[in-house]
Amino acid sequence: MGLPDAPGDLSSEVDVEAFRRLFPLRFYERHLTESIRPDGRPLGRARDTTIALGAVASAEGSALAKIGSTTMLAAIKMEVMTPSMDSPDQGCIAIDFHMPPICSPIVRPGRPAEIAPVVSKQLSDTISSSGMINLKELSLVSGKAAWMAYLDIYCLDADGALFDAALLSAVAAFSHLQIPAVSLNDDGIIVVVSEENGGKLEKDAVNKERMKLTLKSIPFSLTCVLHKNYILADPTAEEESIMETVVTVVLDSSSQLVSLYKPGGPVLAYTSAIQDCVALTRQRMKELQKILDEANSGMEVD
Repeated sequence: MGLPDAPGDLSSEVDVEAFRRLFPLRFYERHLTESIRPDGRPLGRARDTTIALGAVASAEGSALAKIGSTTMLAAIKMEVMTPSMDSPDQGCIAIDFHMPPICSPIVRPGRPAEIAPVVSKQLSDTISSSGMINLKELSLVSGKAAWMAYLDIYCLDADGALFDAALLSAVAAFSHLQIPAVSLNDDGIIVVVSEENGGKLEKDAVNKERMKLTLKSIPFSLTCVLHKNYILADPTAEEESIMETVVTVVLDSSSQLVSLYKPGGPVLAYTSAIQDCVALTRQRMKELQKILDEANSGMEVD
């Protein structure tokens, strides 16, 4: 591919991959002028996306989500806790995002990734503000017992759009979640009914069988990178590293705006860019909803 204003036509002297490493921005800009990306995608198209539910057998809910090479494993463990006095009839959700060294060359052993707590906070805020989960469904006995849902998300491959993949895996794990059956024993203590005791209720049933949460206003997100007048949806790690501005839009399943996140970078030069990002997210939301529905339908058939 020819490169303008390159002394001695560097493109003919240096192989494509070498030129890509030496002059990444110029390499991309040459593609952008033709409205195509190096991986062959149009600027507004996301990478292939898959969801596999039930990826962790020991968890009450789990999912493996892949967007391109970016891979997230989400797992939920449930524990009975004493609810707070401020919310006696509500349970709680705790979210942790992990980036082990295997996920990216930039993550060093023994040093936590700086972005991990940022993504954890962003996930917690998004799931809370979307209203996807009614915390009252996690209550067992008002003022005495409620469920604490521990959601851990592990990044297995960090190739861009980490929040999008993490949120998708979290939503999928909650859609797969089956809350254990519990009962009161002779001492009035909540006991989880496990397979070890044959699934028998010890005394008074609090909930007789495993149950699923009712998910409403499910949030889906799309990250875009902005460079000059171009908008690239679902960027790779390479695209995120060389482009000027990153914007993440979160919409719920009824197309209502949940949040808009822009970490640093220069100020947007034109407001229409945000509108274009929202429009792309609206289209992406429909795609992700369909993928999630198909994954859940597949579990029902199995």
